[in-house]
Amino acid sequence: MRAPEQSPHSKPPLLVVGAGLAGCEAAWQAAEAGLDVVLVEMKPVERSPAHTIGDFAELVCSNSLRAAGTANAVGLLKEEMRRLDSLTLRVADETAVPAGRALAVDRLAFSRGITDAVQSHPRIRVEVRRVDAIPDDPLVVLATGPLTAAVLARDLQRLLGEEHLYFYDAISPIVYGDSIDSNVAFRASRWEDGEGDYLNVPLDREQYQGFTSALLEAEQVPLHPFEAGLYFEGCLPIEEMARRGPETLAYGPMKPVGLVDPRTGERPYAVLQLRQEDERGVLYNLVGCQTKLRVREQQRVFRSLPGLGEAVFARYGSVHRNTFVNAPLRLAADLEVRARPGLRIAGQLAGVEGYVESAALGLLAGIFSVFAARGAAPPLPPETTALGALLHHLQRAVPGRFQPMNVNFGLFPPLAGAERLRKPEKYARLAARALDDLAGYRKAIEGECA
Repeated sequence: MRAPEQSPHSKPPLLVVGAGLAGCEAAWQAAEAGLDVVLVEMKPVERSPAHTIGDFAELVCSNSLRAAGTANAVGLLKEEMRRLDSLTLRVADETAVPAGRALAVDRLAFSRGITDAVQSHPRIRVEVRRVDAIPDDPLVVLATGPLTAAVLARDLQRLLGEEHLYFYDAISPIVYGDSIDSNVAFRASRWEDGEGDYLNVPLDREQYQGFTSALLEAEQVPLHPFEAGLYFEGCLPIEEMARRGPETLAYGPMKPVGLVDPRTGERPYAVLQLRQEDERGVLYNLVGCQTKLRVREQQRVFRSLPGLGEAVFARYGSVHRNTFVNAPLRLAADLEVRARPGLRIAGQLAGVEGYVESAALGLLAGIFSVFAARGAAPPLPPETTALGALLHHLQRAVPGRFQPMNVNFGLFPPLAGAERLRKPEKYARLAARALDDLAGYRKAIEGECA
């Protein structure tokens, strides 16, 4: 419910930079709660290399907002956003097109719906201009996305420090640990005695050659024109490394040196290492497997490896242009930049992947800004919710290897006594717990924002 009208000069307006999904959602949430908002967007005067239309919230790579239904983590995230009156989800539901068990939208109708809602809101003023430096306004949400303009990115880099802003994304797949065959994978670190920090999948010569052949034959996602020349030696896709020669991987990310298979007492021909990705040991990263393969090909190729035949993916690999901050070091729990009070970062720039996740951070940034404008500490969504799990990941990920993440059930606190539950029942219980806990969070928000 929209808050009563108030004097336009009673509080400083919220400045939102960027009218993508995160920026529009942040502006909408703040305005609906009674805060005056200035939304700055450089389109249609200027566009990033990925954008083609003048409307806000343009969906570039896909019209899919992914799985529907709360048995899936992203479906749960969408339901939580609906219950918090998300503009993104309202318009998405209004412009949905048939897509089976997914939520897909008419791209143009979706962007037009978001644009119309934002431009017609009495508390939102849209300004068309490019922002080249971090604004010094008291309250700012920076939501300029993964293709943040170079001039603004340099100023943000100046604020955060040279080593805490990234301009590319080399991501390996992540799988659930309980889907890895413990009869095949062994735990060890190179050259170390005793139990090590990595799970290791041993390959003999024939298995290694089969894996490299599968990589070379697999279909890739084509590069966008603005991604041309992206690759450099530190983040080559695994399939590109395989093209350099049949033994490149065996002497690179899959080298077996310092590792002995305890079942044979011998060093394998090659080894795929999996690194624990979260503090609870639920998720494991396939080390060195950043890839441009299509999702179905990643499933086929990586499941061909010993011990990964039943692997369940929490995140798929990718290599693409993506500007994002080192959130665990640079952002507080409410998305505020530690070095600049009043400045919050939302969307993919804050370190999440996906349209829905970006809009979710925009929603939270808008809510947090309302509390900040009123001199109150913003309540955080419980970690048991999808919204809270995303925020927790941004806070608790290991800074030295932080990478953007989609929402997944591996980020949620475990359920007591759920070890033997089948996944559908486990996910249903996680979703039920999340929505129960969200109800209390919604009351806390409404108490301040009404």
